[in-house]
Amino acid sequence: KQKRQGVELVIAVDVSNSMLSQDLKPDRMSRAKRVLNRLIDNLKDDKVALMVFAGDAYVQMPLTTDVLSSKMFLSNINPGMVPIQGTAIGMAIKRSMQLFTQTESNVGKSIIIITDGENHEGGALEAAKEAAEKNMQVFILGIGSPDGSPIPVERGSNDFRKDKDGNVIVTRLNEQMCQEIAKAGNGMYIRVDNSNSAEKILNEEIS
Repeated sequence: KQKRQGVELVIAVDVSNSMLSQDLKPDRMSRAKRVLNRLIDNLKDDKVALMVFAGDAYVQMPLTTDVLSSKMFLSNINPGMVPIQGTAIGMAIKRSMQLFTQTESNVGKSIIIITDGENHEGGALEAAKEAAEKNMQVFILGIGSPDGSPIPVERGSNDFRKDKDGNVIVTRLNEQMCQEIAKAGNGMYIRVDNSNSAEKILNEEIS
């Protein structure tokens, strides 16, 4: 069995408020962290970088082989840490592309976006295409349910966010959009549910 060359992964985590939604157990954010922790545990001679995004995207940790520090950074990620609400997937992809080492062209480069894919600003498809042209694959991990779920005002509360007319806001996983972005990025869309299937598929794909 051929030993894989070290790959470079940039993981971008959606931290918009809708990630507090409880349609996955215990909530979308906690489930996302569990998937990513398992993924990081499986890295060998690989490098990982972390980014968070909502209406804007911020680098949390540049590329490193230091698995322990990446897990520490991951554990500190929380919804609401990006003040601007939204789901700027295009911006997250663009910023992710800048984090790879420029020199090593034969290294596998993957961008992993974990999101519920709601209210996205434009530019995501274009950014994914641009990444694919540079031999970077864009994987989208969809988190949440397409049926939708209310958003707690704070983690675990039964008080839900309402719009200006007083109606409870329902957040739905936008699978079609996630699939389109992954296709444009020459990657794969994987739906995260309460089982471990997403981690398994992703690990196989990256290998």
